[in-house]
Amino acid sequence: MTDILARITHDPAVMGGRPCIRGMRLTVGVIVGLLGAGHSADDILREYPYLEKDDIQAALAYAAWRSEEIELPLKAS
Repeated sequence: MTDILARITHDPAVMGGRPCIRGMRLTVGVIVGLLGAGHSADDILREYPYLEKDDIQAALAYAAWRSEEIELPLKAS
């Protein structure tokens, strides 16, 4: 899993630090959103020819991993 997630990058200078595919200006959210809207991986690869199939898999793996995280509010001291 770690190898596939290495394709996801965070850089404050690129898309405001949102998770992106291999440092490109294409976010995980865009990929997952396209899949959620019914586009196939092949559709996405045709639309973004610089993507690789593993990039789409990485976006899904990252989104699944993030959805399992629990965010807790900080208590005021």
